Amino acid sequence: MKYTLGIDVGSSSVKASIMEVVSGLCVASDYFPKTEAPIKAVKPGWAEQDPEEWWNYLKQAFLSAVEKAKKDHTGFSPFDISAIGISWQMHGLVCVGKDMKPLRDAIIWCDSRAVPFGQLAFNALGEDYCLGHLLNSPGNFTAAKLAWVKANEPEIFDRINKIMLPGDYIALKLSGECTTTIEGLSEGMMWDFAENRVAFELLDYFGFNHDIIPPIVPNFGIQQRVNRTAAADLGLAIGTPITYRAGDQPNNALSLNVLNPGEIAATAGTSGVVYGVNDSLNFDPLSRVNTFAHVNYSTQVPRLGVLLCINGTGILNSWLRRNVVPDLGYSEMNELAQTVPVGSEGLCILPFGNGAERVLENKAPGASICGLSFPTHTRAHLLRAAQEGIAFSFRYGIDVLREMGIQVNTIRAGHANMFLSPLFSSTLASITGATIELMNTDGALGAARAAGIGAGAYDSIKEAFESLHVIQHIKPDDSNIEAYYEAYHQWLRYL
Repeated sequence: MKYTLGIDVGSSSVKASIMEVVSGLCVASDYFPKTEAPIKAVKPGWAEQDPEEWWNYLKQAFLSAVEKAKKDHTGFSPFDISAIGISWQMHGLVCVGKDMKPLRDAIIWCDSRAVPFGQLAFNALGEDYCLGHLLNSPGNFTAAKLAWVKANEPEIFDRINKIMLPGDYIALKLSGECTTTIEGLSEGMMWDFAENRVAFELLDYFGFNHDIIPPIVPNFGIQQRVNRTAAADLGLAIGTPITYRAGDQPNNALSLNVLNPGEIAATAGTSGVVYGVNDSLNFDPLSRVNTFAHVNYSTQVPRLGVLLCINGTGILNSWLRRNVVPDLGYSEMNELAQTVPVGSEGLCILPFGNGAERVLENKAPGASICGLSFPTHTRAHLLRAAQEGIAFSFRYGIDVLREMGIQVNTIRAGHANMFLSPLFSSTLASITGATIELMNTDGALGAARAAGIGAGAYDSIKEAFESLHVIQHIKPDDSNIEAYYEAYHQWLRYL
């Protein structure tokens, strides 16, 4: 086995990475579109994307990566790709008819319209069932999104043959077959951990036909194979196996070799996530953080991912770039922000402007700029206050993880997105007391590595991660701890 392909279907772009199996090095990668993919927001709190656009983005990203690989590696052929792994933006809803084509745009993760449907289900089914079996409130997850479709678009609901997550849809486009995973069902609130089966009680409450759930395949192993149509579109060999599939946050944790209890992963892209691994069926009574099946979950060896998600993180930074400092790039923004002292001289930003926030019990307060003084504050203060506000929101949620008994002493993250900012990384380390380890990986490369695991290319998971290295350690800034804590408590007053 020479190469594997990792696909990461994000809400901003779709990335394709080709990895050399033996070295674990990225041979080539690319993403598309080059500007952020559009999110349709017909009404406040709504967020939709066309699943066919994900497929179009994938084709362009992959074909570009292939050209790069051919240029830099003599003799490279996409026929040498022996396995495919897929990662995706979690909690989305794709509805297809009998022809396996989408019946409507996908309702994606940051869409908050389904909150009332999840709350009604929680009230009707009861806390004991929801928390004891689903490990969460149905909240704003995939099942609740489907309930919204049933109530508001009955003519579409009646035509649904199968529902799936975004990654399931890409696997469908590659293979022509519709399947899902336990991990995928758990992130949609459709897996019963107590009974180790589909959550039929929830489906029955919402009035969903059980057949709407696709056949279940394992996270690792041969799930499907590339069919003739997709092979022609991408230049892959017919029959290339899809051997791994997981939502972006479980996949990011795997990418960082976070697989066992006590290990912690983080991301800070459009949204921000801290993800810890637990080995018991634990939950937060208020569902401020959520528990899902991890990529290596099994009924014999339960591995559960406890996920803290902040919807409004990197999207706040990109909003500021577009609307406040369009003349600056991100590195220049970071430099300008560092000219301001810790605490931004009293300016605070709450980053909650991207839909309902689970950590705030599904409230959607919107983003806020607080304590603004016209004589004092400049755009540099806005930039620093934004990065501090994002880090403070992480700390707020990490306290919930700690209440659940999860130790957060070391946080592993990819050297990407907000973690490219020394200011953000130092603020997060200082306000949490954790050391941050930045690693040479990302979601697409992690999916490629996992594809090799699923295809049996390695003798052990340990061998698969031998090429993964820490490229930077970031420790708390002891000289400014008091200032960070004062700024954090000032921020909390506005929450």
